[in-house]
Parts: sequence; structure tokens; C-alpha cells
Amino acid sequence: MNRETILFDINETVLSLDTLKPVFKKTFHNENMADIWFAMLLHTSTVCVLSGVKTNFAELGDITLNTLASRQRIPLSDKTKADILGCFSCLKPHSDVKAALTELRHSGYKTVAFSNSSHTLITAQIRNAGLMNEFDDIVSVEAGNVFKPAQVAYQFIADTLQTPKSQLRLVSTHDWDTHGALTAGLKAAYINRLHSPYNPLYRQPDIFGDTMSDIVSQIINQPATRSRT
Repeated sequence: MNRETILFDINETVLSLDTLKPVFKKTFHNENMADIWFAMLLHTSTVCVLSGVKTNFAELGDITLNTLASRQRIPLSDKTKADILGCFSCLKPHSDVKAALTELRHSGYKTVAFSNSSHTLITAQIRNAGLMNEFDDIVSVEAGNVFKPAQVAYQFIADTLQTPKSQLRLVSTHDWDTHGALTAGLKAAYINRLHSPYNPLYRQPDIFGDTMSDIVSQIINQPATRSRT
């Protein structure tokens, strides 16, 4: 019997953006600007994928932060910008993550961090969150010069791990990411961190849950896939 390899989206799925809110409130006088900035970052990365623009998440983070500050007519010094972007590497994990990852690994599953962020940033995030021992591998899309949810991003992770896509399951709180994985031939599980409805136009995963412990329980209790001979 083969266990699926479980891929975890990192930002918002494993790590909370709440760590960013105090510094955004200090700079923009509104903590919700943290969510707006991250949404702009994701939007811009998707545009770059669709239009063939070669860039990386760090560059886009800087550009979208400048754009947000300009729209709010707030001057942004290099130091302030560095402070904000620096906080991105120190996000705290959601309270249900560590125990759930431990349970998965004890049950024989391989766990992999899989993000649009650079490998350096993901590694720093995982280390600062105290989760280095909970992941078997860390993979960034940067080596593939692509961003999720492009289908090639999910092919890239399959090639990198040398694992058939049918044996990979993505856990994400982003319905666009979940849909992307399913479209590319992976399995998926959707954790409703953001308490928003799943887009009805997207492909539906077979696992939904409100907590990581619920997601992990459903993964473990699914019938294991038999090896092909």
C-alpha cells in the first residue's frame, strides 16, 4: 500500500498572516492592509504566469508594497519596507498545525512544504515557526520559473519529488490553488481558514475541513492506494 505525499501550501494555510497586521497598522493605519497587500501579490503573480513575465515572489512583494503605499498616498522608506517584508519570514503557525503534521508523519505520510515563495524564504519561515522537524522536504516553485496555480507548477513538484501526480495531495486554504492542483491531476484537500465559500466554478476536492486536525483525520482514514505491479 502506498501512502500519498502531502503537499502543504504555506502562507495562510500553515502560517498566519496575523503577524503582519501590527506592522501594517503602524504604517498604513489599518491592519487589514496586510490582507490587501497579500491579495495584490497573488494577483500579480498570476498575471505574470499568464503573460510570461519572469520574476520572483520577493520582487513582486516589493513592487506590490510600493503600489499599495502609492495608492494610500503614504510615503514608504526603505527601512519601513524592509521591516514589513522582514516580518513575512517570521509568521507564526496556526495553532492546529504542529500536532497535525506530527500525526501525519507518524502515520507514514511524507510531508512537503510547497510554496510560491523562494526556497530561502520558505526555509526561514519554517525554521522561525519551529516546524523544521515536521516537514520531510521544502520545495519552491522558483526553480521551475513559475507560480501556482499554473499547471506546470504542479508538474514541477511531481518531477522534483519523482512521484506520480496521482500520489500527491495538496492541502491549501486557497480555492484557486486547490483547483489548480486538481486540474493538473493531483488530489487536494481544502481547509477553510478564511471562512469564505469555495468558488463553485472550481473543481471540488474530496476533502474539506475547517481545521488542520480535521483535514489530517480525513486523509489518514481514507483507503490507502494500492501499489501497481
